[in-house]
Amino acid sequence: MNMKKNKILPLLLLVCLLASMLIPAAFAVPGEEPTESAVAEDSYAGAGLVEAPTLTANAALLVDMDSDVVYFSRHAEETAYPASLTKIMTVLLAVEAIERGDVSLKDEVTAQSDCLAGLDEESSTASIVPGEVMTLENYLYCAMVSSANEACNVIGSYLSGSISAFVELMNERAEQLGCTGTHYVNTHGMPDDNHYTTAMDLYRITAEAMQHELFATLCNTVTRTVPATNKHDTRELQNTNGLINSDSPVYPGYFYDYAFGVKTGHTSAAGYCLVSTAQKDGIRLLCVVLGSDAKTRANGTTEFCSFTDTLALYNWLYGNFSRRDIVSDTELICDVPVELGSDADSVTVRAQNSIAAVLPNSDDLAAYTRSVVIYSERDGTALRAPVAAGDVLGEITVEKDGVVYGSAPLVAAVEVELSHGAFLRSGLRAFFGHPVVIAILLVIALVIAAYIVLLVRYNRRRKARRHAMQNAQHNAALRRERQAQNAVLDEFRAEEEATAGRRPDQ
Repeated sequence: MNMKKNKILPLLLLVCLLASMLIPAAFAVPGEEPTESAVAEDSYAGAGLVEAPTLTANAALLVDMDSDVVYFSRHAEETAYPASLTKIMTVLLAVEAIERGDVSLKDEVTAQSDCLAGLDEESSTASIVPGEVMTLENYLYCAMVSSANEACNVIGSYLSGSISAFVELMNERAEQLGCTGTHYVNTHGMPDDNHYTTAMDLYRITAEAMQHELFATLCNTVTRTVPATNKHDTRELQNTNGLINSDSPVYPGYFYDYAFGVKTGHTSAAGYCLVSTAQKDGIRLLCVVLGSDAKTRANGTTEFCSFTDTLALYNWLYGNFSRRDIVSDTELICDVPVELGSDADSVTVRAQNSIAAVLPNSDDLAAYTRSVVIYSERDGTALRAPVAAGDVLGEITVEKDGVVYGSAPLVAAVEVELSHGAFLRSGLRAFFGHPVVIAILLVIALVIAAYIVLLVRYNRRRKARRHAMQNAQHNAALRRERQAQNAVLDEFRAEEEATAGRRPDQ
């Protein structure tokens, strides 16, 4: 007996070890990593400051619609089945065709014989049948509000001539929007191995769609009455999205005051999927959840985790984050030197607009790096008065860990008036300091110096001539005086001689 026990015990241990390795894989959702691995790959804002919520979704994405900042990401680039989220692209293409004027909302459209192509018992429908006529507008409401698969086929066939041609257009548009992991094979999202997308691509598609007013109206419509047609009585449509419809026929009990649109989706292959948007406290979010579970509660009701995951992400962000001014438009940033000011030699600058971002409430704003550029300093030129309040003098940029959170022009907070005296002095200095002016002044100085030299030489020569003339006149006068004196003497001598000759005869 003891030997038998000794042989059985190792065998039991081996079985237990194999079971521990196989059981988690047996219960994992196809295409999903084990929970620990999935959580380890989560990427979210505020890591280390704010703990992220626990989700059941295989893939999830939470993005700021205004800044494209990703706050939470799980397997956002991995391919997954989109189910009825496919209809976002289908309706987007119809809306764009209407905006271009190719078709009209009021066009009467007849459901073709292929409108039920690709549908099975799992399909959601609005009971549209071949030959039924209604407006394109009502087909769009059937597609978005009640998630009618056959309505998508009718729309695609009407816009492109055939369903296959429309599917090609869907793939072309996805590529244009930068989608790298999306491929469509039908208009509605029924399972197919070659029909797939990613959470990131769904964000790109939905973000584009939500910029169109008609699409936003369609996806946020709670109820819609479709008039009777040639094949059907009046239809009362109810939006399947429990976030915006508290009476959703499929997903009640998840109403969220701040939600707006967009689309639900579910197939056995895709799991429970949801794309939605929400706006609260000035923060607009877009959330994508793919491959969530459905759980039975203790009271026997079903918990649809695409909704609980979505609400967990919204509550997580709105509860722990807020839009905060990293730089306020009233904050005085720095002083900039100003020349020629009458009452100041500098001017204070502020940001023209606040730089704000959605950040964890506990985040230290002092950890954000500010880069300030003053244009006059950058260009090596002096800033001179007058400076008007509001003049753009530079710019400021805020970043952290390589992420730029925004930039803003820097403007003068006050006016600096011009000092006219200083301006005149500066003008004179500038004028007389100009090389051309200096050269001209130097030439003038040389001309004046040359003139003075010539004038001095002229005056000297003139004086010398005058002096020589005066000497000549003086000498001439002396000569005349001598001649006169000599003449008197000669006359005197002659008279004496004459006198002397007459005396003996007397």
